[in-house]
Amino acid sequence: MLDSYFKITESGSTIRREVLAGVTTFLTMAYIIFVNPMILKDAGIDHGAAFVATCLAAAIGTAIMGLYANYPVALAPGMGLNAYFTYGVVLGMGHSWQVALGAVFISGVLFIILSLLPVREAIINAIPKSQKMAIGAGIGLFLGLIGLKNAGLVVDHPATLVALGKIAAPTALMAIAGFLAIAVLDHRRVPGAIMIAILVVSAVGIALGLSPFNGIVSAPPSLAPTFMQMDIKGAFSLGLVAIVFAFLFVDLFDTAGTLVAVSQRANLVGPDGKLKRLSKALMADAVATVAGAGLGTSTTTSYIESAAGIRVGGRTGLTATVVAVLFLLSVFFAPLATSIPAYATAPALIFVACVMASSLAQIDWEDVTEYAPAVVTAVMMPFTFSIATGIGLGFITYVAVKLLSGRVKEVNAVMAVLAALFVIKFAVL
Repeated sequence: MLDSYFKITESGSTIRREVLAGVTTFLTMAYIIFVNPMILKDAGIDHGAAFVATCLAAAIGTAIMGLYANYPVALAPGMGLNAYFTYGVVLGMGHSWQVALGAVFISGVLFIILSLLPVREAIINAIPKSQKMAIGAGIGLFLGLIGLKNAGLVVDHPATLVALGKIAAPTALMAIAGFLAIAVLDHRRVPGAIMIAILVVSAVGIALGLSPFNGIVSAPPSLAPTFMQMDIKGAFSLGLVAIVFAFLFVDLFDTAGTLVAVSQRANLVGPDGKLKRLSKALMADAVATVAGAGLGTSTTTSYIESAAGIRVGGRTGLTATVVAVLFLLSVFFAPLATSIPAYATAPALIFVACVMASSLAQIDWEDVTEYAPAVVTAVMMPFTFSIATGIGLGFITYVAVKLLSGRVKEVNAVMAVLAALFVIKFAVL
């Protein structure tokens, strides 16, 4: 039955290999069940409810991706977007987390609409490659700054804005050790490198009395504090247009980029060079975002960590289905999640930042009209603590530099309109 439904033999795989791939993918991305609730907690969301919402959103999204799209790709609340949700929208702009969830919900609905319309590819292709790469790198730098802050390695300073924290502090040293451990384990291709480092650093911290231990297994916490609490009406205000756009834009391109990255190895590219069942895969991601907002978590998106499972042989949706089951079982580990301190998750943020920053290498550094706007996009995200602001300033710079350089033909209508809208946004709102 499994072979017939997922077309396992036809894909050149086996049930055993698919299950192993699912476990591998889960281990590489399970860190999100510890990191995401901690980030959302800073926005005022109940930690227990955020933990359950994270696990359920990941399970639902991944199950849809596996059972509906038959892709070996797993989903979970996205890194970067969760940080923007908390530190950009809620703490930075002063909106309530309910309104922020409303914005995530609206972006998910718009994603569903785009997935049904033929304009989806046109929108994706309209954004220049340099800007796509810069957005990924910028989100990484944004995450890195938050990770360094949580580790106590970067602190505010009245004269220089930022400065080095107390690097000899026990928690800072623990964070540094965690980052080194992740880098070494990842180099050695150890599955679950990030999660292993988080758990080991937490265990050492607990043993040294730096943080409390709350247990490992229990009944799942209540989801009531966040379930269907999004304020959709509040999210429709004019001031949140750019925020909704940022959630939608990053999710759309993050998903497309992830699917393209894993498709070649998983034999998901047809003879015409196009991804098989792409519309179904994008729909799975969009529905997962809507479901996640209803449960109480930030944007749910496809994870590039899925490549780890594909590397060991995962080729079909059975791989994703196994990941979904494991995320569902994770709801019983809430006490363990509450025992994970910020200095243990900070190395994960910093390491993910390093991985995302690598996209800068794909920018044409010989063309100033490409790399200058890209740098503006990437740098302004962490410096303004806003993904939307970075995107806006980058787009404006791109269009302005191209036009002033006499390369008008390289600016398509979509980029021109988006840049104009951002100019109005910065001037009026």
